[in-house]
Amino acid sequence: MGKRNGFLELTRQSAQTIDPLERIMNFQEFHIPLSKKEQVKQAARCMDCGIPFCQYGQEIKGMVSGCPLNNLIPEWNDCIYQGHYDEALKRLLKTNNFPEFTSRVCPAPCEKACTCSLHGEAVTIKDNEFAIIEDAFEHGLMESCIPEVRIDKKIAIVGSGPAGLAAADQLNQRGYDVDVYERDDRIGGLLMYGIPQMKIAKDIVERRVKKMELEGVTFYPNHGIENKQQAQTLIETYDAVILACGARSPRDIEVPGRMASNVIFAVDYLTQVTKSLLNSDFKDGLCVNAKGKNVLVIGGGDTGNDCVGTAIRQGCHQVIQLEMMKEPPLQRGDNNPWPEWPRVKKTDYGQEESLAVFKKDPRLYQTTVKEFIQDDQGQVIKAVLISLKETVKQGHLVMEPIAGSEEIIDVDLVFIAAGFIGCESSVAEAFDVSLTKRQNVATVDNTYQTNQKKVYVAGDMRRGQSLVVWAIREGREVAKQIDLALMGFTNL
Repeated sequence: MGKRNGFLELTRQSAQTIDPLERIMNFQEFHIPLSKKEQVKQAARCMDCGIPFCQYGQEIKGMVSGCPLNNLIPEWNDCIYQGHYDEALKRLLKTNNFPEFTSRVCPAPCEKACTCSLHGEAVTIKDNEFAIIEDAFEHGLMESCIPEVRIDKKIAIVGSGPAGLAAADQLNQRGYDVDVYERDDRIGGLLMYGIPQMKIAKDIVERRVKKMELEGVTFYPNHGIENKQQAQTLIETYDAVILACGARSPRDIEVPGRMASNVIFAVDYLTQVTKSLLNSDFKDGLCVNAKGKNVLVIGGGDTGNDCVGTAIRQGCHQVIQLEMMKEPPLQRGDNNPWPEWPRVKKTDYGQEESLAVFKKDPRLYQTTVKEFIQDDQGQVIKAVLISLKETVKQGHLVMEPIAGSEEIIDVDLVFIAAGFIGCESSVAEAFDVSLTKRQNVATVDNTYQTNQKKVYVAGDMRRGQSLVVWAIREGREVAKQIDLALMGFTNL
């Protein structure tokens, strides 16, 4: 595969990004793709290793190693190197319904498991994937594929995020009639409102939705299924129902002053901003605005970083991001060998922009909020921060406050990005499905079947908060199981 000694002769060259001080002036995507000539060189670095860990896609010590979709990465790398983008597309689409999504928002576990990364820099797998799918759209290779034969069975999917869309795509291509119900005003779920515009432009999501509509999938925006009567109607009308509503119940914090109106869940903030941007280019004023404000973000993950990047684009005065855990090392430790997911410090786009604008990384490690101080109107104006230390209790690592380490900072706006604790209860109660201890929908014998005969579940709603690439995998797998149950066999 690829150039025989490409990994020895060529160095990694990733797609460039627009300078932080320039890109924060708008909400547009900011990556600059490589030229085709350079992309060929990067594909040539794929080393034809005996065991392609890049496509392994299994968990090691609780974290995924390699691509959960088992993408045929060495094969389409070779196709790029040979200049056969049409063949590369065929190999890519065999395992991934939406490469245009994953090539933008996936953290690339494939690259972390790339054999080249063992003693050097990984192949630019994510950039190569982006090159294949965007070349296909540009050159008309992504034509609508309408099933020639329809099966006389109907499937309802509740939720239009990556899991729901993947299941819809698979089942529609198999020949089922597929209806997708979405409570928001636009289709896309997490892809539309949970991830900011600068990470994935919404016309990219709409491009795919339009293609699926032309192929026969019917979408119903503004159609939430959230009570027992609506749920029962779906169960009686359809041969199978898939719940793919995500894990959107945010984890809260319990400190004095939490209930102030300027303390907001991150997912609500990001949703408001994207809606206002799409509806009116912010002219409607229907979103929280961080302009000129001291912003505090609680949570060091991707959602917290998205809040940092969004607040900076709105023109905040300063931004601080709290992370409870200690600062990760810059390189793998001896207890974190390849091909495990590397537990190393990652500086994402929002933090890069903070460095450019405010000349400092916004993150404070081993720090949390002890108390919010409010003014006479009940608005938070200051936050009391406190440092944390690692302690082992009953065999578990816990973070304990350090007495006397308190620090008071000015705060005008707080975003809670502390993760999620499971699915929202309304849909689960409407369909009367059982939940796990982690508040995800329980399945029978570790399948995708719930305790209700015709009701299935996939994506974050089943496995908890996870990656887009895992959601697509779940959507493909639940489609396969439904096909087997209804037809007695499956070719999905």
